[in-house]
Amino acid sequence: MLRLKETAPSIENHFYDNHVQMLLDSYLRLLRRPLIGLGDADNYAEQVYRAEFVLVSHNNDADPLFNYANHTGLQLFERRWDEFVGLPSCYSVEPDNIEGRRQLLEQVSANGYIENYAGVRIAKSGRRFRINHATVWNVHDQEGMYIGQAASFSDWDILP
Repeated sequence: MLRLKETAPSIENHFYDNHVQMLLDSYLRLLRRPLIGLGDADNYAEQVYRAEFVLVSHNNDADPLFNYANHTGLQLFERRWDEFVGLPSCYSVEPDNIEGRRQLLEQVSANGYIENYAGVRIAKSGRRFRINHATVWNVHDQEGMYIGQAASFSDWDILP
């Protein structure tokens, strides 16, 4: 499992390839299709980090903490890596949306994944955005242990 790191994904830390592999493997196992087509298998984690879609994950704590975001996710949430990793994922929603988020996470836990999720999230500045057509799935390690959840989407709208 990825430990909370202060250093953003880079060549020095192999773009957290072990964690990214668990995200990709869990997605493939549950949805029976790859999240992305990887051109060069040697640098898949870098490809994911630099991708134009959002990929974020959180751990399995009772109040989950974010433990990964690719560059696009960090940009959308307006946070540096060291501000995002370790942040309770409930902080990505406004207080009146917390119950809906809890229900979403329970549904994913029960079913393994959901597709076409839409919901409003909030960036560090308070800017709101609506995510559309997101997939949220359970993440398991190589031994099959549940370690958290991940979400990916490439469609969002900035709200007034």
